[in-house]
Amino acid sequence: MSRPLLFAANWKMYIAPGEARAYLDRFLAIDKPRHGRTVAFFPPAVSLETTAARLRGHEHYLAGAQDVHWEPKGAFTGATSVALARGAGAAAALIGHSERRHLFGETDEETNRKMRAVLDGGLLALLCVGEKLAERERGETEAVVTRQLRAGLAGVKAGADLVIAYEPVWAIGTGRNATPSDAAVVHAAIRVVLVSLGFGRDTRLLYGGSVSAGNVEQLLAEPEIDGVLVGGASLDPDVWAGVCAAQG
Repeated sequence: MSRPLLFAANWKMYIAPGEARAYLDRFLAIDKPRHGRTVAFFPPAVSLETTAARLRGHEHYLAGAQDVHWEPKGAFTGATSVALARGAGAAAALIGHSERRHLFGETDEETNRKMRAVLDGGLLALLCVGEKLAERERGETEAVVTRQLRAGLAGVKAGADLVIAYEPVWAIGTGRNATPSDAAVVHAAIRVVLVSLGFGRDTRLLYGGSVSAGNVEQLLAEPEIDGVLVGGASLDPDVWAGVCAAQG
């Protein structure tokens, strides 16, 4: 089954508003929009409005939030609601990124509350799942990913507008990446879970973890990999354009 490709750039805690404007000026000048693929940018919250404004009118590009709070409003200093993110121009949101889970202590229950808030708010939800190195070495990869997936999708209606990103924690920012065949095995297991939960085969699955221009085409050659979620290699517009030019 042919699914549209998604190339997602996670800028993490880099690229201020002025830098975002200059970055996107360069990227849009050299990238060639392609039918059947979308490029998404997830800037830090302070740069979201600038990023969304610069991408406005370009149908193959969108901006998203790196994280949201599940409450619609209230006394939650430092948090961003779905409505605030949408008001700043977000069309999507990352949910359950490994750094939110393992650095900030986000639980499976909190991830699920965010998922439901994002979907209720009309944004594309990009749910991240993945195992730590110790879990991988114990042979627990599929069990961990399945638990995170089922928890994240609890109460979510089949057919909801969502994407799943498999990002093994041990591969993020380390220079180590799962081989295409390793990733394909986990993606196949994710697909089985999704189908069992009533989701069609049109749900896109991404891979994230030390993706580069040198390995992206091998990853995209796997039939269950529908795009990539990229950190470090997305911080330079020329490098990122090279990744986005990969043939799927």
